Amino acid sequence: MTVNLLDFDLDGLAAFCERLGEKRFRATQLFRWIHHRGASDFGAMTDLAKSLREKLQGAAEVRALPVLTEHVSADGTIKWLFDVGSGDAVEAVFIPEEDRGTLCVSSQAGCAVNCRFCSTGHQGFSRNLTTAEIVAQLWYAEHFLRRRRNTDERVISNVVMMGMGEPLQNYGALVPALRTMLDDHAYGLSRRRVTVSTSGVVPMMDRLGQDCPVALAVSLHAPNDALRDNLVPLNRKYPIAELLDACNRYLEHAPRDFITFESCMLDGVNDQPEHAEQLIALVRRHGGRGVSCKFNLIPFNPFPASGLLRSPAPRVASFARQLADAGIVTTVRKTRGDDIDAACGQLAGDVKDRTRVGERIAQQRRIPLVPVPVGRSAEKA
Repeated sequence: MTVNLLDFDLDGLAAFCERLGEKRFRATQLFRWIHHRGASDFGAMTDLAKSLREKLQGAAEVRALPVLTEHVSADGTIKWLFDVGSGDAVEAVFIPEEDRGTLCVSSQAGCAVNCRFCSTGHQGFSRNLTTAEIVAQLWYAEHFLRRRRNTDERVISNVVMMGMGEPLQNYGALVPALRTMLDDHAYGLSRRRVTVSTSGVVPMMDRLGQDCPVALAVSLHAPNDALRDNLVPLNRKYPIAELLDACNRYLEHAPRDFITFESCMLDGVNDQPEHAEQLIALVRRHGGRGVSCKFNLIPFNPFPASGLLRSPAPRVASFARQLADAGIVTTVRKTRGDDIDAACGQLAGDVKDRTRVGERIAQQRRIPLVPVPVGRSAEKA
C-alpha cells in the first residue's frame, strides 16, 4: 500500500526517507517540490536522485482530494466540496481580500460538538480527517489559485481552522498539518496568520500551547454557563471559568497577546445590553486579572433546522459599541459567500452521521433559551 506524502510534516517525511535509505536533505527537497511547487509527479522532481524517484514510485504518492463541486460567490469567495471517501464530503472556503487571502479549512467530516447555531453540527459526525486530508485542502487551493492567477507568488496568506469540525477533537492529525502550514519549506505561514478555532476543549488547548502555538479563537457565544450550556453543549464539560483559565495559560505561549472570542449573534438570545455587560465583567474580572482579548461578533446565518434568527444589524452594532466603549477591541465579521452557503456556520458538506444527531437536536430544542439574570457569570468567574 502506498503512503500519501501529504500526511507528513517535514520531520515525518525525513523519517520516511530514512526508511528508504535516504538522508534528511532529500526529504527537504521532496517537501519543497510537493508544497512549494505543488508537484505530484515524482518523475518531474528533477533535482532528486533517480534512485530516490524510483523508490518513491513504488512506495508513495501525493494524493489530492477529488473535487466534487466548486462554487464562486459574487464577492469572489470560492467554496470547494471535497470527496473524502465512504460517502463523506467536506467543504473548504477561500476568502479574497485586498490585503490577504484566507482559506477556511475543515478538520472533521461533520462535527460532534453540536452547537445549536451551526449547520455542520446539525448534520452529525462521521469521522476525523487525516493529516493528509487537512493539508490537501490547502495544497489544492493554493496551487489552483496560483494557476488561475498565473503567478508563482503565494496566494493564501492566512489559514483558519474554522471549517467543518472541532479541530482540537482531532488533535493528532491537526498538529502535523499545522506544522506543514508553518514550515518555510512548505507554505511558510506566520503563526499569527494561522488560527485554530475551538469551542473550548480545555485539555487540548493546553497541549496546543506547548506543541504548536498559533493564533487562537474561542467560540464563546454566551456570557454565562446556563446560556452557553444550551448553545455550546461542550460547556457542560468545560464551563466558562475553566475555559477562561485555559485561555490565560495559552496566552503564555501564543504568538498574539490576545485571544479572539467569537459570538454568533442570535436574535433575543445573546444580543441584549445585559449580555454585553456580563461579557465585559467576565473578561475584565476573571481570576482577578481578566483575559486579554478581542471580540468578533458574527451575524448568524439562519438555516431551517436551527429555530433561531439573526440579530438585527442595528442591535449588533449597538452591542459592538457597548463592548468598544468598555475598552474591548470589537469587530463585526463581514458576511462573505452567503450566496453560495459559504459563510460562517453554513458549511455542511455531506457526511454519514454516526451520532444520531437528529434525536439529540430534537431534545436540545425542547430546552428554552432563557437569558440568565445579570451578574451570574461574573460571580462564578
